Amino acid sequence: MKSHRTRSQDRILDILKHLNRPISAQDLYVELRNRDQSLGLATVYRALEALKLEGMVQVRTLANGEALYSLIQEDRHHLTCLQCGNSIAIDECPVHDLEKQLNQSHRFKIYYHMLEFFGMCDRCQAKES
Repeated sequence: MKSHRTRSQDRILDILKHLNRPISAQDLYVELRNRDQSLGLATVYRALEALKLEGMVQVRTLANGEALYSLIQEDRHHLTCLQCGNSIAIDECPVHDLEKQLNQSHRFKIYYHMLEFFGMCDRCQAKES
């Protein structure tokens, strides 16, 4: 783990703590500008990547290719509609035991995991019928 963070990384962590929701790098860039803490967009991306590698930030890529960043608080699981892009959070997690086994058998420190199912939501199914 990295023990010393840059000011840019600290600013981003502070915003992620206060927002308490996933946000895109572009929206994070705008949020920083709104708070008079302007950073370049490339700096935002570099800081997010460093924080991800440190195990402080997780990234989720949506069906449309957009990446959303958030603090690692808990594992996230979703049902995502490929037609409308709607994403439904689910609480069930069938892989916690597997995570523990992998941690022990491979001596691999797991920061978080994501489980996402892709398909079609009920509204989009009704539109197709």
